[in-house]
Amino acid sequence: MEYNKWIADLAVSDEIEGYYVLKTAQIKKSRNDKPFLAASVADSSGTIDAKAWDYGGPLGPQDEGTVIKLRAVVSEYQGVLQLIVSQIRPVREDDRFDLADLVPAAPIDPAKSWQELLDLIDGMKDGDYAKICRHLLEKHENRFRIIPGGKSMHHSFLNGLLMHTVYMAHIAEYLADVYADVVNRDLLVAGTILHDVAKCDEFITSPLGLVTEYSVKGQLLGHLVMGAEEVALAARELGTPEEKSILLQHMLLSHHGEPEFGAAVRPVCAESELLSMIDLIDSRMEIYKETMDETEVGGFSKKVFALDKKIFRHQ
Repeated sequence: MEYNKWIADLAVSDEIEGYYVLKTAQIKKSRNDKPFLAASVADSSGTIDAKAWDYGGPLGPQDEGTVIKLRAVVSEYQGVLQLIVSQIRPVREDDRFDLADLVPAAPIDPAKSWQELLDLIDGMKDGDYAKICRHLLEKHENRFRIIPGGKSMHHSFLNGLLMHTVYMAHIAEYLADVYADVVNRDLLVAGTILHDVAKCDEFITSPLGLVTEYSVKGQLLGHLVMGAEEVALAARELGTPEEKSILLQHMLLSHHGEPEFGAAVRPVCAESELLSMIDLIDSRMEIYKETMDETEVGGFSKKVFALDKKIFRHQ
């Protein structure tokens, strides 16, 4: 039996016991109509699926984002490692573990990355866009600097939203210079900085800071609409010209590109077109990175839902 073995180091037939984060949890029925727990657990090295057969509790969806203790054997299903759990429970007060080992965080310096965003705003020539960005970042700073960028698709680790935004902002800066005769740099950068700002209110997070579910407003409206509403309100408070307010709202409403991918409207100006592509680039590259970390060199990954395909990890 190996204790607190890193998920990244697991191999078939390993017998393990230790503390992990319960990322997802669903109670399902097997073919013989018996309940089982379909879950995924994580530490700072990675994530792995877990199954507990003939499961009667006590853990369930309400415990997502919390630390649990389990005992399991590592098996393989369709070429992918998974845990077959024999024992699993919530942690108790007398349990001892290092939270830093369990909660994955972005590979960035949060203070430095936050300052990079502020420097980008300070470098804007358009004072109206700069004021809106500064106003909304100051309003959401405590959450923006810490929360993940998503629940499970990509950047689903602490400081993930900040990392995603900073990376996108640097791409936006570069492309604004390349296409200087086509795009308004400050509009593109402002839209990039604010495109996911409403995730601060869309997500409900666990005490560990991980996303466990979506708020009522987040489910009914979504962060695109919520973000556009925040921009409109800030613009009125700051006396921003209406056209600039509408353009910035359009950036947020259209940054998912197409309605089938969640966009409220399609991008119809050069800046919003670029923003939707930049968002796609950064989210997909993070999905590739996370998938490659779990794939052997020279092999193919399992099918990646977000990409609708397997990917190949070359030398």
